[in-house]
Amino acid sequence: MAGEIEDAIERADRESFTREPPKTLKGQISYLLKQLGSAKAVAQELGVTADSVNRYRRGARKHPRADIAAKIDGAVRSRWQPQVRKRRRQQAATTGITVETRARFGYESSAGSTDDGRFRRLTVHLPAAYAQRLFDARDTGASDQEMRGIIAEGFKEVYFQDGGSRATGLSDVALNDIDYLDLDF
Repeated sequence: MAGEIEDAIERADRESFTREPPKTLKGQISYLLKQLGSAKAVAQELGVTADSVNRYRRGARKHPRADIAAKIDGAVRSRWQPQVRKRRRQQAATTGITVETRARFGYESSAGSTDDGRFRRLTVHLPAAYAQRLFDARDTGASDQEMRGIIAEGFKEVYFQDGGSRATGLSDVALNDIDYLDLDF
């Protein structure tokens, strides 16, 4: 299961689509066959048999189970317009990303540590270096906790320390309970 950060990156990627992915079952299966090369590979991706994939492609089976339909849609969307996604990420790696979240933050400083008991709603534009680190971490298969750490470090620098002009004794910020998190790049 993907974590909250990876889901947010995926949602932000999907906002950049210039065309909608195929909506019909036949169109989706045809696209997956073109991308993966064989019915066996598509079947393995979806957790069905190759015969089922061929039936979906031919139109002999028009209504897959709800969980299979969700897997098909997810597989198509995750592969849709890779060049557009790549271009948008390259742009974000030079301009930065905006993170909007409602979460609890924990702090460590010279005065001690705390887990703030209230949710904070923050919208912070993180510099390009954090965007690049976040994308690199995702591409190397980093855990959700590691990606949270990158975002928390960016919040520490940009929001809590205001680029070094305040809270200089703050040594660590942790993103504890995420209610929601959205990225824009």
